[in-house]
Amino acid sequence: MSQWNPCKRNDFVRRVRQLGFTGLYSGAKHQFMVYEHNRLTIPSNKEYSVPQLRMMLREVEEIIGRQITADEWSALS
Repeated sequence: MSQWNPCKRNDFVRRVRQLGFTGLYSGAKHQFMVYEHNRLTIPSNKEYSVPQLRMMLREVEEIIGRQITADEWSALS
């Protein structure tokens, strides 16, 4: 069983694209990605701590309608 680890911004974007999100579009203050009609704001820091990563993944889970386990997240690459 995997555990949650900090994640680089580029790795996060790559993995979220594999979950079906598109783009990395410029917004007013932050860039964002799109899944169907939903927007996911992508913070600009270079690395996301575990609490920040989990917070963003909870938002991803809500948008796609299912949970993402640590094992599934680690397998995305």
